[in-house]
Amino acid sequence: MLLYLSAACLALGGLYAVVTFVNLVVFRAPPRVNGGQGARVSILIPARDEASNIAAALDCVLAQQDVEMEVVVLDDGSTDGTDEIVAARAASDPRVRLIRGKPLPAGWNGKQHACHQLANEARHPSLLFLDADVRLAPDAAARMQVYMSIRDLSLVSGFPRQITRTLSEMIVIPQILVLLLGYLPFPMARLSNEPGLAAGCGQLMMVDAAAYRVAGGHEAFRNRMHDGLNLPRNVRRTGGRTDILDATPLASCRMYDNWPDIWTGFSKNATEGMAKPVALPVWTVLLFGGHILPPVVALVALLLGAPDAARAALWATGLVFLARTLLAVKVRQHPLSVILHPVGVAVTLWIQWAALIGARKGQRAEWRGRTYDVN
Repeated sequence: MLLYLSAACLALGGLYAVVTFVNLVVFRAPPRVNGGQGARVSILIPARDEASNIAAALDCVLAQQDVEMEVVVLDDGSTDGTDEIVAARAASDPRVRLIRGKPLPAGWNGKQHACHQLANEARHPSLLFLDADVRLAPDAAARMQVYMSIRDLSLVSGFPRQITRTLSEMIVIPQILVLLLGYLPFPMARLSNEPGLAAGCGQLMMVDAAAYRVAGGHEAFRNRMHDGLNLPRNVRRTGGRTDILDATPLASCRMYDNWPDIWTGFSKNATEGMAKPVALPVWTVLLFGGHILPPVVALVALLLGAPDAARAALWATGLVFLARTLLAVKVRQHPLSVILHPVGVAVTLWIQWAALIGARKGQRAEWRGRTYDVN
């Protein structure tokens, strides 16, 4: 029995490691810009109660180089003075515009409605949707635009370097890229324009304005939570090409800074990703069998004197931790996220199963003071 378990561990852990090794080779940051590119970009920031973030976000955005840009911030019913901060900046810098969000219509998700309004206000041919907690490097917009041009893309996105300071952040947040680079084969996703192979990050997403409109924009998934999945997939469905780049040198973000926000943030759109009745059992086998079970089987096999089983399980454990370490080095994750990797996988599965069970019971997702139905 132990030998069969260790063989399964080696197969599942090896799958993750091999896909990660391949993806790390092709997962690259865009080339540096030498100046004079002439890109015209509308940087679009939805903001709801972002008084603690918006000034720093605007500082970084307004420092962009080698692009002609406008910065449009939509205040989505803030009560903390976000609008006043943006209005003051707009009064001193003509590149900044503040628009007041309209009341949220029935059937719309708050962020999708905000981004829809922002896109309607945009004047430039490239749209860069940016969350207010993201801090751009000075050459970020120009490099993303050049990457789109070189690869003939309609949309490109990337995960900013995730700032993690508390233990819960270090354990959970790095799992986003563990899943992306461990289970989405990038070479295949680039060769095929299959919508199911599309993925993205709503924190930092640049899209050609014409392709955005053909795909129906954010209105096409007005009642959905996960813009990072839905917009790239819709762009592919309407003939555009999409890709994900390594945004580690382009931007940084502290996504959540406490456990309740991590739980709520990861739960709110779980049922649009992993937490589906058919998909989640498969993900559980892949993640539990490939990341948590190998060290357990190795320990049990060593204690019971089963060297062949122990050897296979140790190989699986070593491959997973090697791939995990290389990923952490590339995207600058905290070393504790590697050491506690099996814990991170276990917590991720816990959140996903809780979201699925909650959805089956009719629970609603909560975010930014609003509640939404989930399916």
